[in-house]
Amino acid sequence: MKPEFDVGPQPRIPWALEMKAISVEAPSRLVESLTGGIMGCGGWVLSRGTDDAGRINFLFEFERHSCLDIYSILIAAGVELTPSGHIRITELCQCTRSQQQDCGAEIASIDLEIQTFPSEVGARARIAGAA
Repeated sequence: MKPEFDVGPQPRIPWALEMKAISVEAPSRLVESLTGGIMGCGGWVLSRGTDDAGRINFLFEFERHSCLDIYSILIAAGVELTPSGHIRITELCQCTRSQQQDCGAEIASIDLEIQTFPSEVGARARIAGAA
């Protein structure tokens, strides 16, 4: 017979989101905009970097009560999340809103990979979007 152990309440699983996105913004401008916006909301940029292919990697954290502000910053900066990225951050915002008293000060983490495009591709995308 196996003994049963009462381990008490289990710690909550933290919100650690991995998301991908695209943007037609210049990588340097996007990194600057996102860094300022995240820090302006009280978040912490843990790492950021770009590569020669125009890919930006961002790892940042923030208190959950700021999730709607963070979501707004991503969109305002020109980051186009994948459908699953929108769903995940929407879930975070809705869960936080419904449990604000219990979890607003908990930390959420986002590991975001953004593929940017050369300016000529971005210009064509903007023209196509305006048509």
